[in-house]
Amino acid sequence: MDKRKIKNTLNLISQMVRYNFRIIFAGRFIWFLLAAFAFYVFIAVSAVWNGELPDEEFVYSTLLFPAILLIFYPMTFGIQNDVDAGILEILFGIPDYRYKVWLVRLVLVFVLVFLILIGFAGLSYIFLTPVNLFEMTWQIMYPILFLGSMAFMFSTIIKNGNGTAVVMVILGVLALILSGSVERTMWNIFLNPFSVPRNMNEMIWEGIALKNRIFLVVGALVFILYGLFNLQKRERFI
Repeated sequence: MDKRKIKNTLNLISQMVRYNFRIIFAGRFIWFLLAAFAFYVFIAVSAVWNGELPDEEFVYSTLLFPAILLIFYPMTFGIQNDVDAGILEILFGIPDYRYKVWLVRLVLVFVLVFLILIGFAGLSYIFLTPVNLFEMTWQIMYPILFLGSMAFMFSTIIKNGNGTAVVMVILGVLALILSGSVERTMWNIFLNPFSVPRNMNEMIWEGIALKNRIFLVVGALVFILYGLFNLQKRERFI
């Protein structure tokens, strides 16, 4: 019985992996990918043209906003795509599996973004400056995990892709405005760990960066759990 249950679960997960990849690649994600690449190239070329010396701090800043574009569509429009495809009714008809399905989707999206960012970091290594590809990508994934999980949570509250997109853009603009006042604190979502302030001890900065990463991970977990909790309320979605 246990083997049959495990086999059924693995079969469902396998089917949902294929479905989610079709949703990701067949939708507008490709346009966000192209926009992210174009944005990355534009920032990098403009900075080098203006005489800026590329380093790890520069590469992190250059990759951060293209990474946000990559995570924006699948997390913001995920629920909307399920509603449009009629898959949400099926998910709610299978007890408890909707959590597994969405956890698989979240993992798939974050892994996909991670792999794409490694490619972008590889371009930076070749054309800009030598960087540790995995460390650079890993550090960028912290704010991406936070923002992507937040978008997922709001999508379960608003239940509309366009509405979620508007909310996330507004929150992103507010975060950018406030980033100046929290620039050197653990609360800065866009904190660049490679940008050590001149008048601050490097060990102190490493401690702030570590606390920032813990804050982002804990926040992301809270967003995901709350989003999954919202998925229990079938009547809100169907």
